Amino acid sequence: MNPREYIQSTYEESLQAKKKFLEHNVDNILKACEIISHAIKAGNKLMICGNGGSAADAQHMAAEMVGRMLVERNPLPAMSLTTDTSNITAIANDYSYDVIFEKQVQGLGRPGDVLLAISTSGNSKNVIRAVEAARAKGIKVVSVTGGTGGALKDKSDLNLNVDLGKNSSRIQETHIFIFHSLVDVMDRYYLNK
Repeated sequence: MNPREYIQSTYEESLQAKKKFLEHNVDNILKACEIISHAIKAGNKLMICGNGGSAADAQHMAAEMVGRMLVERNPLPAMSLTTDTSNITAIANDYSYDVIFEKQVQGLGRPGDVLLAISTSGNSKNVIRAVEAARAKGIKVVSVTGGTGGALKDKSDLNLNVDLGKNSSRIQETHIFIFHSLVDVMDRYYLNK
């Protein structure tokens, strides 16, 4: 396969992953919008966590909620748990990298909040521990995963799983569609009323 064919092949993989996800998950995207919007309308917040590219996605979604995406509106209460390097490095150094999100959920989360937990495998230890801490505090959990959904699938109130992705890159290309859809649909149909 030459480079041109390789690019075409990965493009087709990305399209197929999105297509299969959407065939089975439009209602789940709407349910996630309802869960997050209900929390925001009640005066609560959205916390988002993930590692690597998922950390970048957490920051990306939080920025679009606090700033704006396509619809002009007031800032929405969302925070990425991946951005405070002092917190992350202190917690990792003093305890373990496995608890960097758990400790933040314990300290910042309140009953009625929502945790959006991102993991392409569904098995990231620090994300799972954050989910467990959230559940213990009465915080709803929406997870965004890939493959089988891993352990997060069954630990979440709602799971959005990209099962056709062959690797993290293809899974994350569908994840960004999910995050954009969540913010855009909430802005237009759930929070603008």
